[in-house]
Amino acid sequence: MKVSLYRKFAELLNEAEREKREVARITEEVPDLSAEEAYKIQEELIKIKTNSGHRIIGPKMGLTSQAKMAQMKVKEPIYGYLFDYMFVPSGGAIHMSELIHPKVEVEIAFILGEDLEGPHVTSTQVLSATKYVAPALEIIDSRYQDFTFTLPDVIADNASSSRVVIGNTMTPIHSLKTDLDLIGAALYINGELKACGAGAAVFNHPANSVAVLANMLARKGERLKAGDIILTGGITEAIQLSAGDTVIGQLDQLGDVSLSVKE
Repeated sequence: MKVSLYRKFAELLNEAEREKREVARITEEVPDLSAEEAYKIQEELIKIKTNSGHRIIGPKMGLTSQAKMAQMKVKEPIYGYLFDYMFVPSGGAIHMSELIHPKVEVEIAFILGEDLEGPHVTSTQVLSATKYVAPALEIIDSRYQDFTFTLPDVIADNASSSRVVIGNTMTPIHSLKTDLDLIGAALYINGELKACGAGAAVFNHPANSVAVLANMLARKGERLKAGDIILTGGITEAIQLSAGDTVIGQLDQLGDVSLSVKE
C-alpha cells in the first residue's frame, strides 16, 4: 500500500473521531489490509494528533484475553496510544455528544518508574520497573459503523481509544498483599453489577501484558518510558453506555474509580 493511502485512512479516522460520526471499515475498501499496514495507518494517525498539539500519556493494550484473541484469530494482542485529551478525572463526566457509541470496561493501570526496553522483557522485570498500579475505566469508542471491525481495522483506529479514567489512589506495587492476577474487579452501572472478573483475565497476569507490549514496541525500536501510564487490557467485558449512567469500577486493594455520563 502506498504511504499516501496510510495518510488518507488516518485522516478519515481522525475526522470521524473529531466529528463524532461512524465510517465504513477500511477493509471494505482494502479487503487484504494486513496488521502491519494497519499499524502504519495508526502511526500516521498518531502523527496527526501530535502535530495538532496533543500529547501521548502512554500506550494501551487490547485483545488481551484468550477468548478475544481466539475470537479475532490472533496470537498476540494489539496496542494503541492514550492522549492527554482522553483523560477524565475520577468522579468526572464524559459527554455522549462528544462520542459515537461508547463502551466501558475495568482495567488495571501500570505507572512505570523506570524505562522498559525489549526484546525479551519479562513480567518480573515489569513488576520491578513499575512504581504504582491504579484502578482504571477505559471508554472505547470505535469509529466504525455499528462498532464492527476486523483486526486490521481496529489497529488502524488506535485500538478504539477514546477516554480513560484513572482512580485517585496510586498503590505502590510492592505493598500489595495479593498478586495482581488474583485481584477481583467489578463494574457497576447505576448501582447494578454488570460485569466482574480477576486480573488473570489479562494475559494470565497484567504484568505479562506490559511485557508483551514492551517486546512488540521493540520491533520498531521503541521502548516504554518512566512515567508512562499503561492500560493493560480489560478485566471485564465492555458494556454499552447511555446518557444518565453512573459508572463505578471496584478493584480489590486498588480502590474505586468512577464517572458519570452526560448528554
